[in-house]
Amino acid sequence: MQVLQVQLEIGADPEEVGRARRWARSRLAACGVGADEQLAETLLLLVSELVTNAVVHTDGPAVLRMLLPGRLAPGAVRVEVADMSSVPPRQRRADGDDTHGRGLELVSGLADRWGWQREGAGKRIWCELDRVPDARERASAGAVTGKAGRPVTAAGSEKAAAAARLADGPPKGVRPDRVPQGAARA
Repeated sequence: MQVLQVQLEIGADPEEVGRARRWARSRLAACGVGADEQLAETLLLLVSELVTNAVVHTDGPAVLRMLLPGRLAPGAVRVEVADMSSVPPRQRRADGDDTHGRGLELVSGLADRWGWQREGAGKRIWCELDRVPDARERASAGAVTGKAGRPVTAAGSEKAAAAARLADGPPKGVRPDRVPQGAARA
């Protein structure tokens, strides 16, 4: 399977978050992820959260990378943000009217997998969403079939799955910030 890797340098300015979203939206469209797909909306929210964290919690530039499967292909879409801060990310639980502390909780709830690793003097925070082409895409690309020849579909909506992951939290004894690269969360 062909994977496209693209990257964008992000300055230490909050206005860079909007630029990152516009850039990500155009890259997703180029890879066949329609703006009306739930996957696109979720990925743009994840890009916003990771870039915002880099801009707000570090005093320097960052690099946004996206690894995208080929057009209409199933597979994981990966978003990474690398910055020069050596401070590890910390998932917090925000109370009521708090204006901070929800970013990584949101990432944890929406992404299929996420984690972080040290990179040189800084770190890289990443998340992945599995892409399952919707019915229109399967029809145009040739349906993928499962048991009994029925089309393979995602169980439930992505929003329902994300809400369930948020409610459950990480598996017992597992800290999401310690999940090794490529490891799946339960």
